[in-house]
Amino acid sequence: MDGLRVLLVDDEEELVETLVERMQIRGFRAEAVTRGIDAITRIRESEFDVVVLDVKMPGLDGMEVIAQLKNDRPELQVILLTGHGSSEDAARGIKAGAFDYLIKPVDIEELIEIINRAAAR
Repeated sequence: MDGLRVLLVDDEEELVETLVERMQIRGFRAEAVTRGIDAITRIRESEFDVVVLDVKMPGLDGMEVIAQLKNDRPELQVILLTGHGSSEDAARGIKAGAFDYLIKPVDIEELIEIINRAAAR
C-alpha cells in the first residue's frame, strides 16, 4: 500500500528519524514527532492512515495519547511500540484500541507488514 500516511511518535529522535527515512524509501508518506502532545496536534491538522506510537514517553505517554486519538478519530489505526514490553502493557494497549504492538528494537519489515494490515482494516 504505497503512499500510506504514517505518523511515528517516539521520544527517541534518532529512532524515528531512521524509521521515517526507511519508510519513505519504501513509498510511505511518513513523518515523526517526539512528544505525545505534538502527535495529537499533528493528527488534528492532517490526515494519517496509521500512527506508530511509543508507550513510554515523558509528558503525555502513549496510553494517554491513544485515549485522546481514539476519542478524536476512532477509526485511526494505532500500533504501539514499547522498549519495555510486557503482556500487561500489550493488553492495556489493545483494550485502549491499538491495532497491535511491537517490542523494540523493531524490525522494519515487520513494522511495514503490520502497518499495511492496519491500514487495510
